Amino acid sequence: MGDMLKGRVAAITGAGNGLGRAYAISFAAQGASVVVNDLGTSYDGHGASHEDADRVVERIRSEGGEAVANYASVAMEEGAQSIIQQAVDAFGRIDILVNNAGVIRHQDIDSIVTEDWDLMVKTHLYGMMYCTRAATAYMKKQNYGRILCTSSHIGLGFLGQAAYSTVKEGIVGFARTVAREMAEYGTTCNVLRPIAAWRGVGPKFKNPRVEVNQPEDVAALATYLVSEAADHINVCIFEVFYGHVAIYVEPPPLAQTLTKEGRWTPEELEEAIPAKLTAGRSREVFPETLPDMFRMD
Repeated sequence: MGDMLKGRVAAITGAGNGLGRAYAISFAAQGASVVVNDLGTSYDGHGASHEDADRVVERIRSEGGEAVANYASVAMEEGAQSIIQQAVDAFGRIDILVNNAGVIRHQDIDSIVTEDWDLMVKTHLYGMMYCTRAATAYMKKQNYGRILCTSSHIGLGFLGQAAYSTVKEGIVGFARTVAREMAEYGTTCNVLRPIAAWRGVGPKFKNPRVEVNQPEDVAALATYLVSEAADHINVCIFEVFYGHVAIYVEPPPLAQTLTKEGRWTPEELEEAIPAKLTAGRSREVFPETLPDMFRMD
C-alpha cells in the first residue's frame, strides 16, 4: 500500500472492468477510499448486473482498502448524482472524479440508429456532465478536487465510429472548460487518450500490438494525475499505453496560415489553398488514429 492518495475519496464510473477497474484498484492501493460505479452492462450497452462492481470492491477490501459499490447508470440524472452522494455519505467528501463509463456501437454513418446515438450521447456526455456537476459543487466548497476524463484516439476519426468519435471529442471540449472554471477552486481537470486492450474487441479488430497494452499500463498515470502532487497539471491531454506517456500540444497549433490585405475572394482561395495549405492531400487519404507502432500491416 502506498500513500499518494491517502485520505482522499474517489468516485470512478465504469469501474467494473477495464480501465475503470484498474484505476479503482490502483487508487485504493495508494490509500484512496473508492466508490466503484458500474451498471454491469455489456460493452455495447446491453443488460445490467451487480457482479462487476461487487468483484472490484471485494478485490480492494481483500487487499486492505476501502470501497463501496454503486450500480447506477450515469446516463440517468438521479443515478449519476447518487454516485457522488454515496461518496459523501460513505466517506465524508468527494476529492476525485474519474469520468470513465461508456458504451460503443459500430455503425457506418448512413446506418446510425437514432436510439444508439442517443444512448452514446447520454452515457458519455450527459453522464460526464451529471457527475461533474454534482462533484464540482462539493469541490468548490472544499477548495480541492481532481477530475479525470477518458477520451479515445477514435475521437480523432475512425471508420464506422461517427457516434463514438463525437462523444469522445465532446469529452475533450467539456474538460477544457471545466479545467478553466475550476482552477480557482484548487481543482484540476485532465484527459487521457489511452490505448489498452478491452473486452469489446472482437476477432475482426484483434491486433497483437494493441493487446500487449493492458489497463494496468494506464492506471499509474491516472493515479498520479489525481494526486496532490499533480496540482500544477491542468487542462492537459495525455496519450498513454505500455511504457509510453506523451502529452498533446494544447491548444492544437495552426500548421500554416494564408494572409493578405483585405478580404479573400473565393477565386483567390481556389488558387491559393491547394498550392499552399492542402498540397498533396486527397479525399481518399484516411490517416490512422493510432500511433505508427499499432497500425495493422
